[in-house]
Amino acid sequence: MQTLTDSTALTRNRARATTTFLRDRVAADVQERLQEVNRTFTQPLIVTPTPAIWARILPDAATMPPTDVLDVRPGVHDLVIHDLSLHWADDPVGQLVQARHALMPDGLFIGTLFGGQTLHELRACLAQAEAQVTGGLSPRVAPMAEIRDLGGLLYRAGLALPVADGDTLRIRYRDAHALMHDLRTMGEGNALAARQRHATRRAVMAVAADLYGTHFAHPDGGITATFEVITLTGWAPADSQPQPLRPGSATARLADALGTAETPLRPQGD
Repeated sequence: MQTLTDSTALTRNRARATTTFLRDRVAADVQERLQEVNRTFTQPLIVTPTPAIWARILPDAATMPPTDVLDVRPGVHDLVIHDLSLHWADDPVGQLVQARHALMPDGLFIGTLFGGQTLHELRACLAQAEAQVTGGLSPRVAPMAEIRDLGGLLYRAGLALPVADGDTLRIRYRDAHALMHDLRTMGEGNALAARQRHATRRAVMAVAADLYGTHFAHPDGGITATFEVITLTGWAPADSQPQPLRPGSATARLADALGTAETPLRPQGD
């Protein structure tokens, strides 16, 4: 398996993080989702780099950092939340499988991560600036999954009733330099294993900032940065869950339900 992330750099970035407004917002959204579920969870587990946020939301929950191998026991938890970290995972399916194994039957999994539209403005400007100044490209922003692919990952991990939905946040910054500073204070700086290990040339950053201000200006001044937050939900399989009907076992006609006339298909060759 190819290594995407430099785990040492990622841990260092997260340890230096001081800004949590995006994580606070995502955690609040998960809290609202839990309130809509008609169930009381007594054995929750939060996989998160920022346990202090969840101490205010689920004070009795167990927490652990999002390492490659999660220190979980099978069938112990009725709720597992994987908090805004899967976009850095070298093996996201493996993370989902481990979360499913930690769930007791009919336990709920909720995972949040940044999706493919996240920072598309910054990626485009950095790529154009680097090509213009140096004649080459280097990896700077982690590749992120598209929402259409993520529901399939839940299914592959063995979770039932899988759902993937997204929320697009557009945040205004003074300029590209302020955005990149904020990413560092969020612990979301470049931790790619293939990244350059020396400082980026000032000319590259200056051109990228100019391009950003030209192409992605906010109507009221400054620039706009996009963050696509994807939420994954699924349940550990259980006999009590709704099951799909066997093909051909329907007892009612769709035409009757819709109040329309049914038109039989003509046999081929007619």
